[in-house]
Amino acid sequence: MNGIIVLDKPASITSAGAVNRVKRLLDRGVKIGHAGTLDPFATGVLLLLIGKATKSSQMLMNQPKRYDATIKLGAATATDDLDSPEIPTPGAARPSLEEIEAAAAKFVGTISQRPPAFSALKVSGRPAYKLARRGQPVDLKARDIRIDAIKIISWQWPLLKLRIDCGRGTYVRAIARDLGEALKTGGYLTELRRTRIGSFDVGQAVTLERLEKDGIGPHLRPVSMTDAENAQQGRQDDQHQR
Repeated sequence: MNGIIVLDKPASITSAGAVNRVKRLLDRGVKIGHAGTLDPFATGVLLLLIGKATKSSQMLMNQPKRYDATIKLGAATATDDLDSPEIPTPGAARPSLEEIEAAAAKFVGTISQRPPAFSALKVSGRPAYKLARRGQPVDLKARDIRIDAIKIISWQWPLLKLRIDCGRGTYVRAIARDLGEALKTGGYLTELRRTRIGSFDVGQAVTLERLEKDGIGPHLRPVSMTDAENAQQGRQDDQHQR
């Protein structure tokens, strides 16, 4: 059994937890992994790799991604999302749509991004989030990432909904944080849904409940190097349309 399952990950479960639930449906000894972690509160496309498809992990993680993100302005949190208490920004003023558009435009392209302190990146061999939870200082170096497009879907103070097309290694939580800082309002992520990885769209995705009912076979998709070619073509089509 080899191939990809395009899973619509629900909220309140880790990516590893989703893998473990599907693993129970496989014969003993069959490999399973995933391409691209989603935070527990996030939903949407999680690619589960079965059997020989696990060898395609790096190729798939390198594909462009699309997210729908809701950001709350006027406050911030230690984790840059709703997993920690809200800290209101004193004197935060409602920005205009034009101000948001101008600020968001500066994030498009290859930019330097500082990862969140509460992340799985290693600091001296230990996950940064474990140090941050203990109140220890976390110094994560900024790194270059690629953001292909940011589109405003809706804006009604204090909630801003964006569609973000980006490359590997992008923290959408950090975009929420940095955009809030640029607008002088503060900001943090309240909802996140990944709707695409390369050529795999959420419209093709299956829920855990459906997998457990139907079994793996009906939802297993083949993987080949042409997936990378299709993903690249999809990205070029998107850029042409924009």
